[in-house]
Amino acid sequence: MEKFRSGFVSIIGKPNVGKSTLMNLLAGEKISIVSSKPQTTRNRIRSILTRDGFQAVFIDTPGIHKPSSKLGSYMVKSAENSMNEVDCILYLVEPRLKKLAGKDESGNPSYDFFEGDKIILERLRAVKPPVILVINKIDTVSQNELLQVIDRFRPHNFAEVMMISALKAKNTDELLEIVMKMLPLGPKYFPDGMVTDQPERQIASELIREKALIRLKEEVPHGVAVEILSMKNVEGKKDLIEVQANIVCEKDSHKGIIIGKGGLMLKEIGTQARRDIEMLLGSQVNLQLWVKVKKGWKDDDFQLKSYGYDIKSI
Repeated sequence: MEKFRSGFVSIIGKPNVGKSTLMNLLAGEKISIVSSKPQTTRNRIRSILTRDGFQAVFIDTPGIHKPSSKLGSYMVKSAENSMNEVDCILYLVEPRLKKLAGKDESGNPSYDFFEGDKIILERLRAVKPPVILVINKIDTVSQNELLQVIDRFRPHNFAEVMMISALKAKNTDELLEIVMKMLPLGPKYFPDGMVTDQPERQIASELIREKALIRLKEEVPHGVAVEILSMKNVEGKKDLIEVQANIVCEKDSHKGIIIGKGGLMLKEIGTQARRDIEMLLGSQVNLQLWVKVKKGWKDDDFQLKSYGYDIKSI
């Protein structure tokens, strides 16, 4: 135990750069929900990876963006607060730059960071933990494009630079080795076999929201929350758990979209969510879903708290 390494690793970046995909891959379990929609993650979610000689606690943070509501402000603050509370930071970026109108001194096309990355780079100047730049989705660009991105980030003096594909698990084992070496000597914070500190109810609500994000139109997802009403064993049926939940939206028109014609959309969301919740709980699940309209919930402290967003903590 004298050589045991342990610590906390924050995964930060703009929305939709692959933070949740990477955390799930490193943890070996689906802890954080994933969709193609930006700002999918709303809370800091911790997954625990324990192996011989080390334990890494990964924190998947909401994407840093310009907020437009109390929920958005909470998400950004939650991500920023994690930066100085950890032993190491993984800063995820996509291998893309913003092309500018003019050209550089050599007559070549001129590029700059997107606004979200500019904000993050500014925040990182004040942090104490070592920062690993992780360029994700390297399988989606050419070698020349990748080299341009590396050159643009080079002056920022990161502790390490890694190029990976979280979706295809390319170079992720090597990234994990680097993280392990950066963790300090320390205790085992969580017992063997524990993969997250999130309550089952919270994960279940997120799995339902994930399916809604995947299935719904662009204008709906960011106004959606999930409220678990009850989760209990069915009396007389030890292998059956009943889960009742509300999908909460902001507008009456959104309610109709979520329910769908003849209730088809809600049924599809429920069927897909039930399968994942059954894997989570290791039991058969009877999932019952309703749709409720609660206008302005994203700016209401009481409702935000009731849906699991700890506004007072940031």
